[in-house]
Amino acid sequence: MKKEYAEYLLKKTQRDYNLLAEDYARTREYIPQDLKDLIEYSFAGEKILDAGCADGRLYPLFKRKQIDYFGIDISEKLIGIAKRKYLHPPKFFKEKLGRTRAKFQIANALNLPFPGKFFDKAYSISVLHNIPSYDFQLQYLKEIKRVLKPEGLLILRVWDLWKRKQGWKLFLEYSFLKLFRRHPPTVPFELDFFDVFIPWKDSRGEFLVQRYFHCFRKCELEKLIKKAGFKIQESYRLGKDPRTNIYIIAKKH
Repeated sequence: MKKEYAEYLLKKTQRDYNLLAEDYARTREYIPQDLKDLIEYSFAGEKILDAGCADGRLYPLFKRKQIDYFGIDISEKLIGIAKRKYLHPPKFFKEKLGRTRAKFQIANALNLPFPGKFFDKAYSISVLHNIPSYDFQLQYLKEIKRVLKPEGLLILRVWDLWKRKQGWKLFLEYSFLKLFRRHPPTVPFELDFFDVFIPWKDSRGEFLVQRYFHCFRKCELEKLIKKAGFKIQESYRLGKDPRTNIYIIAKKH
């Protein structure tokens, strides 16, 4: 993918999540068990980065762990929701959050506003598949590595679209259009193979945006993470259609 088009997709993703922020946050109120399990990699006294935190969905899971939580996202609307929910919450909810300290800020994960070797753990939950092009995906992972302490952990999840019927259908459709150069205006040739747009509809079923996704293969993801300088400790698939994911736990060399 050309850099210019990848940059356009990054800006489009920011606009898209600003547009659907309230609706997106509403659909993320339920906390699935897999996220609860991933929190167990963190311990009291640690500094935790939530890279692409959206509305701060992970934050309540760290309650009473006595950690320093830093949530960053490119969408100012989602960060606004996170601050509203967790920095100025109702009294009863504030008590539930315990002693965990939260900081939310607007930031581009490709250029993190933190010094090197700052965090003990970094979470990347359903973010990397929204980053276009191999170069920007690698840059994102290298930035996370930069801000992690030696032996720090990356806890990463992406959608496993190869195990989702919707993903297979879109992959075949986009591959056909790219190969035979028959495309509507919404499917440009600049997309790489395994890139798709997935529509988002609100609670009334009305179309809002077409979100960019890269359909990661498990082996592809593992190679990318190793290229960024991580040593993979765990790599697995989990879930059932339509919510299957790939998980990587990796340590900074």
